[in-house]
Amino acid sequence: MSQKVFVSGVGMIPFAKPGASEPYDMMGAAAARLALEDAGIDFAQIQQAYVGYVYGDSTSGQKTVYKLGMTGIPVINVNNNCSTGSTALFLARQAIASGAADCVLALGFEQMKPGALGTVFADRPSPFEDFDRETDALVGMPEIPLALRYFGGAGIQHMQKYGTRLETFAKIRAKASRHAANNPLALFRKVVSEDEVMNSPMLWPGVMTRLMACPPTCGGAAAVLVSEDFARAKGLNMDVRIVAQAMTTDLPSTFESHDMMRLVGYDMARAAARHVYAQAGIGPEDIDVIELHDCFAQNELITYEALGLCPEGGAEKFIEDGDNTYGGRYVTNPSGGLLSKGHPLGATGLAQCCELTHQLRGSAGPRQVEGARLALQHNLGLGGACVVTLYQAD
Repeated sequence: MSQKVFVSGVGMIPFAKPGASEPYDMMGAAAARLALEDAGIDFAQIQQAYVGYVYGDSTSGQKTVYKLGMTGIPVINVNNNCSTGSTALFLARQAIASGAADCVLALGFEQMKPGALGTVFADRPSPFEDFDRETDALVGMPEIPLALRYFGGAGIQHMQKYGTRLETFAKIRAKASRHAANNPLALFRKVVSEDEVMNSPMLWPGVMTRLMACPPTCGGAAAVLVSEDFARAKGLNMDVRIVAQAMTTDLPSTFESHDMMRLVGYDMARAAARHVYAQAGIGPEDIDVIELHDCFAQNELITYEALGLCPEGGAEKFIEDGDNTYGGRYVTNPSGGLLSKGHPLGATGLAQCCELTHQLRGSAGPRQVEGARLALQHNLGLGGACVVTLYQAD
C-alpha cells in the first residue's frame, strides 16, 4: 500500500548571479539546514538523500551532504537537466510512498557560469543531436544559443498558428516581475512594464527580447519529506501533502510531429498533468496556485495550454483576461518564476516546492494566494523529462 507523503520542511537561499554566490556545497548545505530547521528535526533523522545538480562532478551530492553530517546514509546524485530538482523530489516521494524510508531529504543546487547554456562534453554524442536536427529543419538559425533557439522556435510556431503577438509574451514577463517584487529570495525584484520588456535588447528579432529569457543563476533549495507515521511520532508539520505526482519523458510525437512546441515538451507536460489529475480525481479547474517552468516567457504561455488551464490556442485570451495572476482563475508563479526569481537548474524544482508549500501553509506573506488549497508544480528539462506534482493543504 502507498503511504501518504508530507512536506514537513522546506528551505531555500536567495538566488544570485554567477560569481556572486558561495560555492555549490555551501549553498546546498545552507538550503538543507533551512529545510531541517523548518521541519524541526536534525540531520541524524534523515534516512536517504537525493541531491540534484546539472553542472558538477560526480558525488558533489556527498560533498554537500557531508557538511550536514556523515551518517552513512544513501546519497543519490541526480541529473535530469532543468527538471533535476523535481526529479530528486520525485525519487524522495517514491522512497516514502513505497515504505523504503520514512524521512528523506530532497536537495538541489547549481553553481552556474554567465552566459547561455551550452554543451560541456564536445568529444561524444550530444543528447541534443536529434533535437538540433529537428530544429535545424523547422527554424534554422544555428547561430542562436540552443535553449533560446528551441523555445524561441516554439514561440514562433504559436504565433504563426494562433496569431499570438509578441506583446503577449511581454505581458507574461511583466506579470512575473510584479510577483517577484514581493519575494525577498528572487534575483530580480524590480517591476518592469510590458513596454520595458518589449524595448529590451532583441535576442532574436521579432521573436524574443532579453527580458523574456530567464537569467543564469546560482542557488540552492531543499525539502524534507516524511511518512504519516513518522510525522505523527515526531510531532512534525503535516499541513502539506503530495497527493499526486508523475514524471514523463519524450514521446514519439516529440520528433514525429515536426512541431516545435512538442519538441520542447508540450506532450510530456500534457501527459504528466493528465496522469496527476487522474490520480487525484480532479481537473485543472480545481487548482488554486501554480509554479510552472517559465524558462522563457514563450514556454509559460505554451504550458498554460499543456496543463489544461485554457484551450489550445486560448493562451493569449487567458493572459488578456488576467486569468494567470491575482484576481483571475489561477495565480501562476507567485514567486516570480524562473524569469524573475532565477533558474539555478538543480535547485529550480525544489524552489517551486518551497514556494507552493508556503502558499498552502498560508505563510507566503504579501504574495499569498488567498484560500489556496491545491497547488500544481510543473518542472521541465529538455532531453527530456517533465515532472508534475500536486500538493494539497491538509
